[in-house]
Amino acid sequence: PQDKPDLKGDIVNFLWWMEKQGYAYQSIRGAGSALRALIARGANLGDPETVKEALAREQKWSQARRRNVINVYTVFLKFKGLQWEKPKCNVTRKFPFIPTEQEIDALIAACPTTVSTFLQLLKETAMRSGEAKRLLWTDIDFERRTIVLNEPEKNSLPRIWNPSPKLLSMLNVPSRKSLKVFGDGPINSMKTTFIKARRRLAIKLQNPRLLQIHFHTLRHGKATMEYHRTKDLLHVMAFL
Repeated sequence: PQDKPDLKGDIVNFLWWMEKQGYAYQSIRGAGSALRALIARGANLGDPETVKEALAREQKWSQARRRNVINVYTVFLKFKGLQWEKPKCNVTRKFPFIPTEQEIDALIAACPTTVSTFLQLLKETAMRSGEAKRLLWTDIDFERRTIVLNEPEKNSLPRIWNPSPKLLSMLNVPSRKSLKVFGDGPINSMKTTFIKARRRLAIKLQNPRLLQIHFHTLRHGKATMEYHRTKDLLHVMAFL
């Protein structure tokens, strides 16, 4: 088996290679997580057969998660100059879960101030969570009532919105300790706070549907509402 320092070095070198190749930050972060998950399950990254064994033993992953890990490992082998015969993975296509606006608003109201502002921003703009986390104070014009996104993810186009007075009021806080609206900390800490508040609200309201709401769910919800309002797929595509 590989020594742990060797494994750590391989992952660091691979992630640096991905950055040089121009992969997005979220893709790089996800790749590191996938490789560490394989190692935690006893896989030797230099031996594809042990990776297949780790995948076969793991029964809790969804097929989508399994596919993502397989794809990451395939790119890792390309970086190492190796190949493998990928195991089969059949991902069932599903309709995304779309909560009601009342459920979203109840969840926003139940979260602490920073997280509730983050959720309100996602609800109105359909930003990806990574895009919203990188938002700068200079991207918000309170006088003209606009929010601009100039650093989109996944090769999307830059976008501009006219937020509601409610969102502007939530954003217009006196203390600004960072250049970023939601601070310099990792997004995972915000996710942890969100998950705890979501669980408490689901129990309080006896509504298990709330447990299916994630940050990205609000993007799906906004897209659905925009199509319901306009019946224009091209508008929705441009909005997203």
